[in-house]
Amino acid sequence: MGIEIGGILGLILLILVVWAIVQTIQSRAGTGAKVLWIVLLLLLPFIGLILWLLLGPRARR
Repeated sequence: MGIEIGGILGLILLILVVWAIVQTIQSRAGTGAKVLWIVLLLLLPFIGLILWLLLGPRARR
């Protein structure tokens, strides 16, 4: 009963995407920007997370 690496990495990616969505919702960005980032994170989780880290809303809370 070994633990698969793909499963662990998938779980880590899921946690990071959920965290990015929560941070986006709490940001001061406009509604349109929030919706765009959330859709991007949901449709393209890996690439969306990288883009969010580089270009996402900076003014949080």
